[in-house]
Amino acid sequence: MPRVLLVDDEPGIRFALKRWFERQHWIVSETGDGQAAMTQLLASDDASESRIDLVICDLHLPLLSGEELLRALMATRPALTERLVLSTGDAVSDAAPGTALAMHPHVLQKPFELTTLRTLVATIVSL
Repeated sequence: MPRVLLVDDEPGIRFALKRWFERQHWIVSETGDGQAAMTQLLASDDASESRIDLVICDLHLPLLSGEELLRALMATRPALTERLVLSTGDAVSDAAPGTALAMHPHVLQKPFELTTLRTLVATIVSL
């Protein structure tokens, strides 16, 4: 079964996403801050059952932001960045050129429809 890591400091969002992914037969891990997410991601192993197939990460997090997490993964585990979705309620079009948000191909603008999530997940998982 595929594994997803949900990273959001809002418990209600994590709960809703967790229920949706579990209904799709995913194994779900979750955390409310970027530092804990980084620890989990660095401990995951692509060659074992601890592989993380998808990460959905809020842009604004305590301890380590979604953008900081993306930059850290680019430096340490670049393959994981292909499976990372940044979620944000901020206007994506307002992202400054050259920022990780402007350069990252997988951004989920909040609020989003489940059909949008399903399409994005299918695209990433097929990579």
